[in-house]
Amino acid sequence: MLPEFYINYLKSYLKDSELLTLQILVWLLQVHKEVKIEKLASNFPYPIKCDSRRKKIKRFLILPVLSVTLLWLPLIKKIIETQFKPGETLTVIIDRTQWEKNNILMASVVWNNRALPLYWLLLNKQGATNFYEQVAVIKPILRLLKKYKIVVIGDREFRSTALASWLGKKKVGYIFRLNKTTKIKPKYQKYQALKDLQIKPGDRIIYPRSLVTEENLKDRFNVVIYWKRKYKNQQNPEPWYLITNLQNKDEVIKLYSQRMAIEAMFRDYKKGGYNLEGTKANEQRLTSLILLVAHRASLGSREGEIAYTFSSLKGLKIRKIGHQEYINRLKDKEDKYSKHSYFWTGLYGSTWVLGMDICWEWVEKLMRTTRNKLPFYQKGLRAMELIQRRL
Repeated sequence: MLPEFYINYLKSYLKDSELLTLQILVWLLQVHKEVKIEKLASNFPYPIKCDSRRKKIKRFLILPVLSVTLLWLPLIKKIIETQFKPGETLTVIIDRTQWEKNNILMASVVWNNRALPLYWLLLNKQGATNFYEQVAVIKPILRLLKKYKIVVIGDREFRSTALASWLGKKKVGYIFRLNKTTKIKPKYQKYQALKDLQIKPGDRIIYPRSLVTEENLKDRFNVVIYWKRKYKNQQNPEPWYLITNLQNKDEVIKLYSQRMAIEAMFRDYKKGGYNLEGTKANEQRLTSLILLVAHRASLGSREGEIAYTFSSLKGLKIRKIGHQEYINRLKDKEDKYSKHSYFWTGLYGSTWVLGMDICWEWVEKLMRTTRNKLPFYQKGLRAMELIQRRL
């Protein structure tokens, strides 16, 4: 279910039939983890012919009201306000991903070692983004998160000194990874390529107020270099070369290490979760499908903006009551992180409870075959009842 405050908000923009359709589609994403219109139509619980259901869903997905700005930003803003206090530092990751022929530029906020989608653009081209496209995805976020301190991080695609300078003038923190061939000029030194610096595993070095690239002779930046020590017989092939306006090198390294959160989210959106890369929807319908996935995810797992966020929040609630062991494997003592994300826990917690409702007669008969385990079954049913209250 969508949050009550959001239902009330949507009533101002959607007809009753459209709001009900939205709720059913988000539920289908939660249960079936599939965004292909054909499969959504097959599972859509509406007593009309399948082809008519497919047409109904397609018409719904091209509604002008299904916009990121109108329907998504108010929801994610509310969620952020419940999870972060004003003035806190938020890490915003920008990254680009390719889903079949769809080129998507997305900005997300790091939350509990995961990324929640904030804003995204579908690019009508292939390949890397430019400065203007990068600014276009960041600007709405700066307005959305004006109550917070923001640090924007990105990989080598976003390494341009133009983007760094623009963010610096906005008084926004940034950390971008540089190519090893980039030339820098620390104070009182000559230009040299980053790869030619004498760096060894374990080094953490900062070159303050350096010129970066031979083309930019005006702005100065801090350059942080970090090469992680060998761990469990694994060694990173090269150091991180980072351009930033932050002063503390340890803080820079810690913040940039959060960048992998968006990679996990992209895996959730793809075949690991909602199979968005498999959909053949056109650009407008794909935008709406991403929006629905985001809704589903805003409280739970890895499946879409709305759906993804909802699943993540549900997963957090399940873990707080201490019954996640009924949903997924717990982490081993030597593991640093849980084996499954909040999203995963929230997503499969819902399907576990739903499965019991559908298969109760069979489950009851199965439990009778081993009556000596009744106390364990009672504990599990109690856990299921508590989880159901939280969903």
